[in-house]
Amino acid sequence: MGTHVIEAGFPVNSDAEFEAVRDIAAASSTTVCGLARVVEEDIDAALDSGVDLVHVFVSTSDVQIEDSMHSTREDVLDRAVEAVERVVDAGAECMFSPMDATRTDEGFLLDIVGETAAAGADWINIPDTVGVATPTRFAALTANVVEAAEAAGEGTRVDVHTHDDFGLAGANALAGYEAGASQAQVSVNGIGERAGNAAYEEVVMALESLYDVSTGIDTTEITGLSRMIEEKSGVPVPGNKPVVGDNAFSHESGIHAAGVIENSDTFEPGVMTPEMVGAERELVLGKHTGQHSVRERLVEAGFEPTEEEVREVTRRVKDFGAEKQRVTVDELEKFAREVGVDQREEVRA
Repeated sequence: MGTHVIEAGFPVNSDAEFEAVRDIAAASSTTVCGLARVVEEDIDAALDSGVDLVHVFVSTSDVQIEDSMHSTREDVLDRAVEAVERVVDAGAECMFSPMDATRTDEGFLLDIVGETAAAGADWINIPDTVGVATPTRFAALTANVVEAAEAAGEGTRVDVHTHDDFGLAGANALAGYEAGASQAQVSVNGIGERAGNAAYEEVVMALESLYDVSTGIDTTEITGLSRMIEEKSGVPVPGNKPVVGDNAFSHESGIHAAGVIENSDTFEPGVMTPEMVGAERELVLGKHTGQHSVRERLVEAGFEPTEEEVREVTRRVKDFGAEKQRVTVDELEKFAREVGVDQREEVRA
């Protein structure tokens, strides 16, 4: 699909994960990344797995330094620099993450960003680890990190990693881009810790359609990818999920459906069509359905309804929809036959 980097896993975690990362790195033509703590064993495992990019991370917020790592800011800074130097000396591309950046003292955050950029980090990642950033604050933080990284490193770029605890992961990722970040870490269907991460499909389509940015991603494969991940992960995609949910391009309201039949731009974004993401538009029948939708679906099913018959079938659809929510094609055809709507004869060659 043209995805720029695949973070394949945490090689030191287990033999199975090491083998999975190794196999992905060997099989993929895109950049493959392996995750590592600022620990020699982690870094060596990532390097041994054959990844192109090693992503080293360490906690930088005081609450995590003191209560999770039982360490100090000075120790964290030293270990971060040593980890970056180890990756760089091995000839691999390096990303450094100050974990829990959005709850880190900003002075210390900019110090560790400057030191790791100067040590040779190709990328500085800004993780909103517990999802507490807001777009305005995250943009300001990103701009400061970009400035610090560019001042200290030669060609160091900034990447963002946002969590969705307050439903702001996608907005924060885009705010990061607006503030100068060059890359965002996203996951298909937004799968991730707790409420998840910024969703691949949402960020890509916002960039393509709202910001008019060419991402290089084959967006027509997005819906298929989402369905595959839904099946393999066992994590269902809600019907109202943006871009890839079953209802994303569905219309039930009579006003909406009538407008869409005339011109899809009336009640769809216009800049994002179902075809762009490999989906299909659907006119859904239910208690809000209008005559335009009913006529359209009857004609598709081979019926030739009069205006009066359309009104009668629509009434039945609304009554049934009020009890059953959605009306299937079978129910619609049953109503049409009950009303006595003529059906075109099938012609066989």
